[in-house]
Amino acid sequence: MGDAATSAEEWTALTRPLARLLGAKTASALEKLGLATVGDLLLHVPFRLAHRGELMGIERVMEGESVTVVGRVMNSTLRPMNARRGFILTITISDGNHDLSLTFFAKSSRPLKFHESRLAPGTVAVFSGTISSYRGQLQLNHPDYELLENEDEVNAQEITKPIPIYHASASLPSWKIAKAVEVILPQISEANVPDPLPASYRTEHHLPSKFAALRALHAPQTDAEWEAALERMRHEEAFVLQSVLATRRATALAVAAPAMERTDVGALATFDSCLPWPLTDGQREVGEEIAADLATTLPMRRLLQGDVGAGKTVVALRAMLQAVDSGRQAVLLAPTEVLASQHLETLRALLGDLATGGQLMAPEHAVQLEYLVGSLGAKERRQALANIASGAAGIVVGTHALLQENVQIPFLGLVVVDEQHRFGVDQRDALSHGAHMLVMTATPIPRTIAMTSFGDLDVSTLRQLRAGRAGITTNLVPASKAAWMERVWQRAREEVDAGGRVFVVCPRISADDDADAPEPVAEDLFGADAPLASVEGTLAELAQNPALTGVGIGAVHGRMSAAEKDAAMASFSAGRAPVLVATTVIEVGVDVPDATMMVILDADRFGLAQLHQLRGRIGRGTKPGLCLAVHNSLPGTLAYERLEAFASTNDGFALANADLELRSEGDVLGAAQSGRGSTLRFLSVLRDARIIDTARESAMALVERDPRLVTEPALAAAVAATHADYIEKG
Repeated sequence: MGDAATSAEEWTALTRPLARLLGAKTASALEKLGLATVGDLLLHVPFRLAHRGELMGIERVMEGESVTVVGRVMNSTLRPMNARRGFILTITISDGNHDLSLTFFAKSSRPLKFHESRLAPGTVAVFSGTISSYRGQLQLNHPDYELLENEDEVNAQEITKPIPIYHASASLPSWKIAKAVEVILPQISEANVPDPLPASYRTEHHLPSKFAALRALHAPQTDAEWEAALERMRHEEAFVLQSVLATRRATALAVAAPAMERTDVGALATFDSCLPWPLTDGQREVGEEIAADLATTLPMRRLLQGDVGAGKTVVALRAMLQAVDSGRQAVLLAPTEVLASQHLETLRALLGDLATGGQLMAPEHAVQLEYLVGSLGAKERRQALANIASGAAGIVVGTHALLQENVQIPFLGLVVVDEQHRFGVDQRDALSHGAHMLVMTATPIPRTIAMTSFGDLDVSTLRQLRAGRAGITTNLVPASKAAWMERVWQRAREEVDAGGRVFVVCPRISADDDADAPEPVAEDLFGADAPLASVEGTLAELAQNPALTGVGIGAVHGRMSAAEKDAAMASFSAGRAPVLVATTVIEVGVDVPDATMMVILDADRFGLAQLHQLRGRIGRGTKPGLCLAVHNSLPGTLAYERLEAFASTNDGFALANADLELRSEGDVLGAAQSGRGSTLRFLSVLRDARIIDTARESAMALVERDPRLVTEPALAAAVAATHADYIEKG
């Protein structure tokens, strides 16, 4: 009893459980929608408004969907059922343009006569239920409904008042949620609703208070009032998010980093003098920005984005060598062991003799590289930890293993994080505390995404590709055309015979593994019933394919040990197994100059950014690349549009913008890649660039004046909650 009493004492008007106000039955139904408290319910705002006599566009609803419609009863028919005992009541509702049938069933006619009397012709009501079809016609079976006022008995203002429509469920229709809100709203006052938006910002942009906005969202007098309230909530969400990023940046900049000035003599100068190709203008420009950042004690927080082949690794290596020249250590943090291993080999190849630090006969300014991943044996791990802790290791390449407490990096000057969306932001910042940080991504990021997901970082962009890289041609191959598929494997054999390497990418590892395979959209795929390609199945099929007789075929996927992956990649690179069947484990970082062809099976199951990254594994040498995207999508569908965009250009920035137009809002913030959904309720990074810009400028100015937000306690509380709920999962 004591605990319950204490909990009750700590409740606020917004954290009060709904069961206390609405009863256990209603509260239980609401909880299934994720609504447990008063605050949860108030933020579950209507997703659209309806009006009396208006019927939801039936042409947009699909069988199986839970919908809410508003319409006028046109006619009704009560009759016995033909095939079995019982009665059926059929009612037609309309808005003048669309009709929809409602059906009610019962063993006797009595309960149906009740519905018939309530739903007389001319009656206007709100109906909620699940759409089904009968003989090709859409219908609602046993819908819940609520009668609206008789239009002859209410004034014109009441008739024109919009009707809020909520996201609901079959067991909890929209109008019941509206009834619950009607109970809650009168119990909330302005004093109960903290407002994160500073009063000066609200005044400047003519925005209502949060309390007024919530009332207008749930009980609007006009459509314009509802839209204005939504606009206000978008501003709040943008302002809070930008304040989170601004305070995170301020916290990072408050701890001095070592100043590491560039010198004319050292590892960097030696490396530059030995480069076999000139740096691009973009590499030089970004390199100067980074060098200037590293030369100060203000911690660098910079995002380096560039398309596949733009030379980000060289830029990062030059920054790491600048750190080493200053007597500091640099860390390159990768999300997977395959990628870490590839980075290590790439750095060794780029550095040549300069990578032999710590060895006999090493040249002057040589750097010692160290490798730390989870799969190292005990002896290797102890030696690596000792080399890192002593400072002997100038550059350390590793995975999450570098984040463990027993890893000591005493002279850390620079942290380079590759594909940072695979790490939590706290992991990233914990390692780089008191050091400079460079975050790399090979996925070009449109400006609005950069402002919302990476707003605490300065952004540098590499657009030029290194000279000498051959182009890549991409073709779409319908999986249903057997002759085309036969030609795919003949073409693979031709590539192998010419000295090339061929990747074959599958969406899953084994036939019974659907973990990595998204569900198909029925109208998008003509082969939706066909099993998805797997590494194991494809490996067996290709071993029997006459076109590949005598060709070594290897495999690599996430369930293999690090040693097995390394062996498979080495065999592929050396040409012993020039065809490699793989999952997306090869998506980033894998660099095999002889890889000239890629076959992506079930390409319609991959995102556009992922397809582009996969394609970037070929054409990295002097020979042109060929990418064949095998698919089951129908022309005119979203899946096919995505593939058409993929085949139309190799420009990652153009594809990123196409991705913004094609992908869902939840995916835009990288949600799909990091395994979470978007936590933005109101703000659209596709639509609201102006609001994000405005909020960003004001939030940064506020945090600069008041880093701890002492003057804005409601904003400080919202920042803390958002920090925990969203950014930490980034």
